[in-house]
Amino acid sequence: MTQSIEKKEKYRYFKPPIFAVAPMMDWTDRHCRVFHRLLSRRALLYTEMVTTGAIIHGDRQRLLGFDASEHPVALQLGGSNPRDLAESAKIGEDFGYDEINMNVGCPSDRVKGGNFGACLMAEPKLVAECVAAMKQAVKIPVTVKCRIGIDDQDPEIALDVLSRAVIAAGADVLIVHARKAWLNGLSPKENRDIPPLDYDRVYRLKAALPDVPISINGGIVTIAAAKAHLDHVDGAMLGRAAYQEPWRLLSVDPELFGEPAPYATMHDAIEALMPYIERELAGGTRLHSITRHLVGAFHGVPGARAFRRYLAEGCTRPGAGTETLREALRTVEPRPAAAMAA
Repeated sequence: MTQSIEKKEKYRYFKPPIFAVAPMMDWTDRHCRVFHRLLSRRALLYTEMVTTGAIIHGDRQRLLGFDASEHPVALQLGGSNPRDLAESAKIGEDFGYDEINMNVGCPSDRVKGGNFGACLMAEPKLVAECVAAMKQAVKIPVTVKCRIGIDDQDPEIALDVLSRAVIAAGADVLIVHARKAWLNGLSPKENRDIPPLDYDRVYRLKAALPDVPISINGGIVTIAAAKAHLDHVDGAMLGRAAYQEPWRLLSVDPELFGEPAPYATMHDAIEALMPYIERELAGGTRLHSITRHLVGAFHGVPGARAFRRYLAEGCTRPGAGTETLREALRTVEPRPAAAMAA
């Protein structure tokens, strides 16, 4: 009985169904996350990956600062030194993040050279040591995002070995991108599409670890597809589809949680973003730094192309402000997300 209570307490933050927007380099910055939060109250949001070296030696406020509206929000760390990861995790916790996520899945050249990301699939013992160090340093959940394997690894063995090692070390959740990463021969871009998806492998992992929250990632492009995965695993994570077509996120709360969307239309959500934009502009942020995340806000509605053109031309001009964005909005016919998805 005590053990059952402890398990429920440990996983309360990750009560299924879980929906998340993936950490994406150059995309999921703080401006993007504030926008995404206006589209879903329930989505877990993740930072871009931040390396331990940058956190320990760099400008922490610039790297880690975020808006209070973003909660729940997780900090994704890149690194492989247990001591550095523990220090960085504690800094992240002190900044107010709700979760620390270790990157064991990114195939980027930048991570391969720095001994973090997907190449760590080959070092499950080291990853477990990193997780254990972070768990000792923080009270918030520590999670791992990984692939099903790399290069010539057998996914049946590689994923099982890594998963059991990090769970034994205290990891709270596994997020599995259902593709291998081919580090020898494919570019980071190619690794997002060419290795075949194997969702069944992630389903089998969940069957083998029924008490461990497991989320699936990779190639999921609709909320309906995410919902279908939830029949097999605890959570689903959208990546590029969430960023490039953010209107889909307005369907998350109604479709997955049975709750009303925060706003009925994308127009309403962007209007709700205006006070944040005004505060940021007053602090020296350029409008385009925020509006670049709105490019895919409208799909299949009259004026969507004109809106994108307005963002590219009007919102990039020096001194552009919220009235410029409102002018862009006036080019688009207001429609609910369901109508855009139709």
